[in-house]
Amino acid sequence: MKQPYDFEGEAVALVARMSVDEKASLMSGSSFWHLQPLEAYDLPPIMVSDGPHGLRKQGDQTDHMGLTASVPATCFPTAVTLASSWDRALIHQVGAAIGRECQAEGVSVLLAPGVNIKRSPLCGRNFEYYSEDPFMAGEMAVGFIQGVQSSGTGTSLKHFAVNNQEAQRMVVDTLVDRRTLFEIYLPAFEAAVTQSQPWTVMCAYNRFNGLYCSEHEELLTDILRDRWGFKGLVVTDWGAVNNRPQGIAAGLELEMPSSGGVNDRLVAAQVKDGTFDEAHLDRAAARVTQLIMAAKVNMAPQKIDFDAHHALARQAAADGAVLLKNTGILPLSSEKSIALIGAFAETPRIQGAGSSQVNAAQLDRPLDAFIARLGGDRVRYAAGFDAEMAAPDEALIAEAVAAAKAADVAIIMAGLPPLFEAEGFDRTHLRQPEQIENLIMAVAAANKNCVVVLSNGAPIEMPWLETVPAVLETYLAGQAGAHALVDLLYGDICPGGKLAESFPLHLNDCPAQENFANHKRQLIYREGLNIGYRYFATHDVPVLFPFGHGLSYTQFTYSDAKLVADWSAETQSVDVAVTVKNTGSCAGAEIVQLYVRDVESAAYRPDRELKAFEKIMLQPGEAKELRFTLTKRAFAYFDVSLDDWDVTPGAFDILFAASSNDIRQSLTVTLPAGSGRNSQPMVETPYVTMQDVQLTALGLRITPAEPIKPYHANTTLADIRHHWVGKRVANAVLEMAAKTMGKRQETAVAMKMREEMIMSLRLKTVQIMSGGALTPKRFDLLLLALNNRWLRFVARMLRS
Repeated sequence: MKQPYDFEGEAVALVARMSVDEKASLMSGSSFWHLQPLEAYDLPPIMVSDGPHGLRKQGDQTDHMGLTASVPATCFPTAVTLASSWDRALIHQVGAAIGRECQAEGVSVLLAPGVNIKRSPLCGRNFEYYSEDPFMAGEMAVGFIQGVQSSGTGTSLKHFAVNNQEAQRMVVDTLVDRRTLFEIYLPAFEAAVTQSQPWTVMCAYNRFNGLYCSEHEELLTDILRDRWGFKGLVVTDWGAVNNRPQGIAAGLELEMPSSGGVNDRLVAAQVKDGTFDEAHLDRAAARVTQLIMAAKVNMAPQKIDFDAHHALARQAAADGAVLLKNTGILPLSSEKSIALIGAFAETPRIQGAGSSQVNAAQLDRPLDAFIARLGGDRVRYAAGFDAEMAAPDEALIAEAVAAAKAADVAIIMAGLPPLFEAEGFDRTHLRQPEQIENLIMAVAAANKNCVVVLSNGAPIEMPWLETVPAVLETYLAGQAGAHALVDLLYGDICPGGKLAESFPLHLNDCPAQENFANHKRQLIYREGLNIGYRYFATHDVPVLFPFGHGLSYTQFTYSDAKLVADWSAETQSVDVAVTVKNTGSCAGAEIVQLYVRDVESAAYRPDRELKAFEKIMLQPGEAKELRFTLTKRAFAYFDVSLDDWDVTPGAFDILFAASSNDIRQSLTVTLPAGSGRNSQPMVETPYVTMQDVQLTALGLRITPAEPIKPYHANTTLADIRHHWVGKRVANAVLEMAAKTMGKRQETAVAMKMREEMIMSLRLKTVQIMSGGALTPKRFDLLLLALNNRWLRFVARMLRS
């Protein structure tokens, strides 16, 4: 397979023959999903498409919200489920399968994966992301990217960077200190770039430390290219451009979707009048050209074995399910009758809503899967709640209780309806709908043999946990999740998944929550390194379920932790080992997690940090020694005085664990004097959240938040909706979006998502997406009218 960088020389030579207008035309797409072709240079209009867990290729009707139809494709489990498998090889297989489907549909670049850190469990898009831990997220991304690109299809690593909420995502300025940036929010991107070289990196909508990511030279050039050696191109998220010339100069190559030529003409004009350096345009045009060249050479349409992909989706769903609780009721006996309760049994929630939404080529329903296993006479079904809204309904609960009383076992298909989590908006609490909470309590009271199966994209509270003997977290399990569920509950497959995120007891236990989605224009990440288990373990905060937790139908013991090879100046690494044995009665997989604790550091360090893991399958009685190599980076922190990674010589604990809270074996290694570079390492006071003076010491300049008024180019539609002019503009944009839906009936979540995502658009984005209809003069007049500057309005009307 050819990579875009293989065509670097050829692309540069080709661009040298192009006119300024031709080069500028390559700076944005020709349509919603296609790049600009140049037939004179044999550059076709290659296609890009979503999404992270399956192809979402749209036809004539296009949108970035997953609202209009797309071609049938395999809907694999979402990223949160895949990550819970902790299986690099499996994720590579899934990526390769999606890549093959892209090839079959003529799609050259898949807009995935998303590796943003789960700063808060409320982020509406958490189901698309892997983990709260940067090392874990990076490992998953590497496997996925390598899998997709093995098919000849490119990927787009997103959303770069510090994009951790949906609220005000087009305008919010995320202020993050330099140490936190490099230790929490960048490592997953770094691993993906340095180990797999994605064809593209997608910049985020938001601003970071005062600058839009689409024109942030430090992110797009200094870090991405100079530090990490990225060789591909940077593409915007759809509509993320702010100032196009500044973006190109900063390292942004491709604007998507098409701007109708508006920004292309702007760039070309500035080159021609000498106000913009043509060298920036040449560089950007060459990178777009080499992407098109690679896509053209690699395109190899093929027939897809959808049955094989469905089987892979079933395996992924099973491997990513996490057994949270089991007092002994599982695995179930096929001899017992069941009451299958919950609307998700008939209308399964298999994925999240938004730009990642796949038109599943096939769909298995849990109700059908249980009937196939047990026969219709031993399965009673009761809806219990409405699958879309879960509105209060006592009659549905009464029906479910009657079914539970009449069966040997009650299985409740619970979780979050799509209205509760989707792209475009964040959750406001950790609870399930009241109807589902009441349903679980009522059924558990009616039948003590009760199993709760969860379909949700992020953590929830479980006030009913003590009343049920078993809980299985399947997350969003994809099109084949139903039969995987039956396989797990009846012991055909031993559960082996583990959480890639913490389940807090209460929302207020998360220190980021104080500064999450609470300001329209600015957020300060005052919690710093205190994300997920790093905070909970360091500050002894109890959780509902810890990071890395997951039960099995068998048991594993850990023993004989040992140092295999000590630190040396030559290798600058440590080799350690531990033996794991399956002491139970069935075969099963164990995920061995290795955490590192800095015992002596003067800088604030979390109590433990994940630095390695391995998933192994063991037969009953089988034991295996696992070896891990820990490089210098595994012991390092980001020293802002060096502006680089460094270690503090001294003692480090190596923790071999079954979860972040379940340490099974440990040993201590000592990094000798001279292993670090800084003779005066950082000194920090432990914190939960930081004050301004601490953030300043870590390199963060805290600036005033941008005011909403006077209205300006980066004002959102939501901001102007209460102005009599703004109301008309906002309604006009909503009506235009509604027309793209045609006459199809929208669901409640589709309507909410459309409303939230459109109202978050900046006026500048609306102008760009107008395809030239909102001319510079009309845009000026709009801003003057919004700000009630009528004399200036009249004067501008009279000028050309």
